[in-house]
Order: sequence, then C-alpha cells, then structure tokens
Amino acid sequence: MAKSWQEVQCELHPDSSGVIWDLALYVPTVGFLIITGLKFWYPHDDDEWIGYLLMFLGFFFLMVGGGRILRRLLILPSAPVSLDINRERIRMKLKGGDTISLVRDIRFFADHADKSFAVTGMDNNGGKQQFIFHRKQFDENDYQAVKKALEKYR
Repeated sequence: MAKSWQEVQCELHPDSSGVIWDLALYVPTVGFLIITGLKFWYPHDDDEWIGYLLMFLGFFFLMVGGGRILRRLLILPSAPVSLDINRERIRMKLKGGDTISLVRDIRFFADHADKSFAVTGMDNNGGKQQFIFHRKQFDENDYQAVKKALEKYR
C-alpha cells in the first residue's frame, strides 16, 4: 500500500548558511554588551550596577545564541536529526539517541517568510515539547512534504 501524503519521513542536515547569519547577529551584540559592561563595572563608580546588567545580558545572549547555533548544526544531544510524521503522532529522533513522540495537543506554527517553522505538543510522558526547524535543514522536496503534512495541526 502506498504512503499517504500525510505520512512523511526525512533526515535533517546541518544548516551552515543559517549559522553564518546567527554569528553575524550574536557576535557583535554579545561583544558590545560584555565590553560595555566591563567599562561600567571596572571603575567601581556609581554606575557599577549598569555594568552588572550589561554583562548579564551579554552572557545570556551568549548562551541563547550558542544554543541556537549548536542546534542548527545538529551538535547538541537535544537536536532533532530525523522526523517521522503520521496521522497519530510526530516522532523525532534526537542526536543523543533518544526518541520523542508528540501525541497530544500538537500545534504547527510557520513564519511568514517561509524560512522556519515550529512544532509543539505533549509527549508520551505528558511533558510539553517545542522544536524549531529551519528550511535549510531539509532537502527542498522533504521541506514541502513536511509542511503539507503538518498543515492539519495549524
């Protein structure tokens, strides 16, 4: 029996071009925040609290940007490396070897530029999960098939 258009299986690939844009965004931002924070913190004047705030923001953006880049490159153990969609569930195999199945309250969110989309839902243990996928992580035919299969969850 042939597979339905609602059943899709695909492998994900690292998104190197998206990482370049992320680096162009996060490196100057993090550098500016940390350097400016050090300038306010080092003299130990009345503006020392601004230095703490700017350095906190700099390290926060460093962690967020690092996580985003490592997930795009499929390096983190929590990064999905394959996607399997059928009528009952969405199953993702993670880089660390675990498998997560979204079985309830599944929602699909696409951006207006058609560059990425997100899938959220409850797994078998009742935990809420969210995953963001970028267009360059898929082959073009797989990307269109996945988006078409996920439309029912919009």
